[in-house]
Amino acid sequence: MQRIVLASSNRGKLAEFGALLAGNGCGLITQSSLGIGDIEETGLSFVENALLKARHAARASAMPALADDSGLCVPALGGAPGLHSARYAGGHGDSAANNARLLQALHGLPEVQRDAFFICVLVLLRGVDDPAPLIAEGRWHGRILDAPRGTRGFGYDPLFLPHGQSLSAAELDPGLKNRLSHRGQALARLREAIGKA
Repeated sequence: MQRIVLASSNRGKLAEFGALLAGNGCGLITQSSLGIGDIEETGLSFVENALLKARHAARASAMPALADDSGLCVPALGGAPGLHSARYAGGHGDSAANNARLLQALHGLPEVQRDAFFICVLVLLRGVDDPAPLIAEGRWHGRILDAPRGTRGFGYDPLFLPHGQSLSAAELDPGLKNRLSHRGQALARLREAIGKA
């Protein structure tokens, strides 16, 4: 079984990746379990940040590394929170504050202007100097609700109503969410890319 370092300390992401990668023949270990801290995300795009994180984890662990950079983009807000999704309200990972700020920013906007999408960019480096990393992207389209619904998931899930669904991302069965989500889509594309590599 090949071991791969997951370049994240986000518990929600760790749980989702664990479920998504179950039974695929690779052992996923977290960078924090190896004493590797997070790197500053200085990229100007999701791809750049995912590459930064993957190279950092691969360099520190001398192992293959999988990294993602993801966020919520709301066109009516010029793409915000976007790259700053985890720290939209200032503090890193404060979901309640981030959700409150998003609701405030969209206050009074009609449903037709509340479109949004989650994006996930995955990068798999087979080694720190991998000149051709595998890169995959997934997008999950929906709209932002007027108030949070549900207790599953993490981040903006309680405010996100996926297109074609009557339940928020935080109300969906985790298995269904993993199949529909931006992260699930990106991982499916990454598996295809691995099969062709």
